[in-house]
Amino acid sequence: MKTKVLFIFIASLGLLLASCGVHNSAQSGSKQVVAEEINALVNNFDFMFEASYAHPTGYRSIYLSPYYSVKLSPDTVNAYLPYYGRAYTAPMNRDEAGIKFTSTDFEYRVNPGRRKGNWQIDIRTKDTGREILLHFDIWENGTARLNVIDQNRQPISFQGNIVSK
Repeated sequence: MKTKVLFIFIASLGLLLASCGVHNSAQSGSKQVVAEEINALVNNFDFMFEASYAHPTGYRSIYLSPYYSVKLSPDTVNAYLPYYGRAYTAPMNRDEAGIKFTSTDFEYRVNPGRRKGNWQIDIRTKDTGREILLHFDIWENGTARLNVIDQNRQPISFQGNIVSK
Protein backbone atom coordinates (compact mmCIF):
# COMPACT_ATOMS: atom_id res chain seq x y z
CA MET A 1 0.00 0.00 0.00
CA LYS A 2 2.82 2.41 0.93
CA THR A 3 4.67 1.68 -2.30
CA LYS A 4 1.54 2.41 -4.34
CA VAL A 5 1.06 5.80 -2.61
CA LEU A 6 4.76 6.58 -3.02
CA PHE A 7 4.58 5.66 -6.74
CA ILE A 8 1.54 7.93 -7.28
CA PHE A 9 3.28 10.78 -5.43
CA ILE A 10 6.47 10.45 -7.50
CA ALA A 11 4.51 10.14 -10.76
CA SER A 12 2.43 13.25 -10.04
CA LEU A 13 5.55 15.17 -8.99
CA GLY A 14 7.22 14.15 -12.26
CA LEU A 15 4.22 15.30 -14.31
CA LEU A 16 4.14 18.60 -12.44
CA LEU A 17 7.83 19.26 -13.10
CA ALA A 18 7.51 18.22 -16.75
CA SER A 19 4.57 20.57 -17.30
CA CYS A 20 6.50 23.44 -15.70
CA GLY A 21 9.41 22.79 -18.06
CA VAL A 22 7.12 22.83 -21.10
CA HIS A 23 5.45 26.02 -19.91
CA ASN A 24 8.77 27.80 -19.38
CA SER A 25 10.11 26.85 -22.79
CA ALA A 26 6.85 27.93 -24.47
CA GLN A 27 6.91 31.17 -22.51
CA SER A 28 10.52 31.89 -23.44
CA GLY A 29 9.65 31.14 -27.08
CA SER A 30 6.83 33.68 -27.02
CA LYS A 31 9.13 36.21 -25.34
CA GLN A 32 11.58 35.71 -28.18
CA VAL A 33 8.86 36.29 -30.77
CA VAL A 34 7.73 39.50 -29.03
CA ALA A 35 11.33 40.72 -28.77
CA GLU A 36 11.90 40.13 -32.50
CA GLU A 37 8.67 41.93 -33.38
CA ILE A 38 9.57 44.94 -31.20
CA ASN A 39 13.08 44.99 -32.70
CA ALA A 40 11.63 45.08 -36.22
CA LEU A 41 9.16 47.86 -35.33
CA VAL A 42 11.87 49.99 -33.71
CA ASN A 43 14.39 49.54 -36.51
CA ASN A 44 11.79 50.26 -39.21
CA PHE A 45 10.60 53.30 -37.24
CA ASP A 46 6.99 52.31 -37.86
CA PHE A 47 5.08 51.80 -34.61
CA MET A 48 2.61 53.34 -32.20
CA PHE A 49 3.12 54.15 -28.52
CA GLU A 50 -0.11 53.76 -26.53
CA ALA A 51 0.08 55.70 -23.27
CA SER A 52 -1.51 54.17 -20.19
CA TYR A 53 -0.11 56.40 -17.42
CA ALA A 54 1.01 60.03 -17.27
CA HIS A 55 3.70 61.03 -14.78
CA PRO A 56 3.64 64.85 -14.47
CA THR A 57 6.56 66.62 -12.80
CA GLY A 58 5.72 67.15 -9.14
CA TYR A 59 2.33 65.40 -9.27
CA ARG A 60 1.08 61.86 -8.78
CA SER A 61 0.64 59.40 -11.65
CA ILE A 62 -2.58 59.56 -13.64
CA TYR A 63 -4.24 56.58 -15.35
CA LEU A 64 -5.17 57.42 -18.93
CA SER A 65 -7.95 56.25 -21.20
CA PRO A 66 -6.77 54.12 -24.14
CA TYR A 67 -7.11 56.90 -26.72
CA TYR A 68 -3.78 58.67 -26.16
CA SER A 69 -0.91 57.73 -28.44
CA VAL A 70 2.10 58.74 -30.50
CA LYS A 71 2.20 57.29 -34.03
CA LEU A 72 5.61 57.12 -35.67
CA SER A 73 6.47 56.42 -39.26
CA PRO A 74 9.61 57.22 -41.28
CA ASP A 75 8.10 60.48 -42.57
CA THR A 76 5.59 61.57 -39.86
CA VAL A 77 5.26 61.86 -36.09
CA ASN A 78 1.69 62.30 -34.87
CA ALA A 79 1.23 62.94 -31.13
CA TYR A 80 -2.05 63.07 -29.24
CA LEU A 81 -1.29 63.14 -25.51
CA PRO A 82 -2.71 65.00 -22.50
CA TYR A 83 -0.65 67.46 -20.50
CA TYR A 84 -0.66 67.88 -16.74
CA GLY A 85 1.69 70.38 -15.16
CA ARG A 86 2.84 73.96 -15.38
CA ALA A 87 2.78 75.72 -18.71
CA TYR A 88 5.00 78.81 -18.97
CA THR A 89 2.95 80.26 -21.83
CA ALA A 90 -0.73 79.62 -22.33
CA PRO A 91 -2.03 78.57 -25.77
CA MET A 92 -4.36 81.06 -27.43
CA ASN A 93 -6.58 78.28 -28.77
CA ARG A 94 -7.96 75.74 -26.27
CA ASP A 95 -7.65 73.03 -28.94
CA GLU A 96 -3.87 73.41 -28.63
CA ALA A 97 -3.88 72.28 -24.99
CA GLY A 98 -2.17 68.99 -24.40
CA ILE A 99 0.60 67.60 -26.57
CA LYS A 100 -1.02 67.51 -29.99
CA PHE A 101 0.99 67.90 -33.15
CA THR A 102 1.85 66.35 -36.50
CA SER A 103 5.44 66.76 -37.60
CA THR A 104 6.98 65.91 -40.95
CA ASP A 105 10.29 67.71 -40.35
CA PHE A 106 12.14 66.05 -37.50
CA GLU A 107 15.39 64.38 -36.53
CA TYR A 108 15.49 60.98 -34.92
CA ARG A 109 18.17 58.68 -33.57
CA VAL A 110 17.87 55.05 -32.50
CA ASN A 111 20.49 53.87 -30.02
CA PRO A 112 20.89 50.65 -28.06
CA GLY A 113 19.89 51.03 -24.44
CA ARG A 114 21.97 50.43 -21.36
CA ARG A 115 20.88 46.81 -21.17
CA LYS A 116 20.47 44.14 -23.80
CA GLY A 117 17.00 44.24 -25.36
CA ASN A 118 16.52 47.95 -24.72
CA TRP A 119 16.40 50.82 -27.23
CA GLN A 120 16.47 54.57 -26.85
CA ILE A 121 14.93 56.79 -29.48
CA ASP A 122 15.32 60.57 -29.56
CA ILE A 123 13.03 62.66 -31.77
CA ARG A 124 13.44 66.43 -32.15
CA THR A 125 10.72 68.29 -34.05
CA LYS A 126 11.53 71.27 -36.25
CA ASP A 127 8.13 72.29 -37.65
CA THR A 128 5.90 72.53 -34.55
CA GLY A 129 6.40 76.22 -33.84
CA ARG A 130 8.69 75.34 -30.95
CA GLU A 131 11.14 72.51 -30.52
CA ILE A 132 9.68 69.43 -28.80
CA LEU A 133 11.93 66.57 -27.74
CA LEU A 134 10.50 63.05 -27.40
CA HIS A 135 12.75 60.50 -25.70
CA PHE A 136 11.59 56.87 -25.77
CA ASP A 137 12.98 54.04 -23.63
CA ILE A 138 11.69 50.80 -25.17
CA TRP A 139 12.13 47.30 -23.75
CA GLU A 140 11.97 44.00 -25.63
CA ASN A 141 8.70 42.99 -23.92
CA GLY A 142 6.92 45.92 -25.61
CA THR A 143 6.70 48.31 -22.65
CA ALA A 144 8.01 51.82 -23.07
CA ARG A 145 8.51 55.11 -21.31
CA LEU A 146 8.24 58.44 -23.10
CA ASN A 147 9.72 61.69 -21.78
CA VAL A 148 8.43 64.87 -23.42
CA ILE A 149 10.44 68.07 -23.14
CA ASP A 150 8.78 71.25 -24.39
CA GLN A 151 10.35 74.70 -24.00
CA ASN A 152 7.04 76.20 -22.87
CA ARG A 153 6.10 73.56 -20.27
CA GLN A 154 7.44 71.43 -17.45
CA PRO A 155 8.66 68.01 -18.60
CA ILE A 156 6.20 65.12 -18.42
CA SER A 157 6.64 61.40 -18.92
CA PHE A 158 4.29 58.65 -20.03
CA GLN A 159 4.28 54.90 -19.56
CA GLY A 160 2.73 52.57 -22.10
CA ASN A 161 3.18 49.90 -24.74
CA ILE A 162 4.61 49.68 -28.23
CA VAL A 163 2.23 48.18 -30.80
CA SER A 164 2.19 47.88 -34.57
CA LYS A 165 -0.09 50.30 -36.39
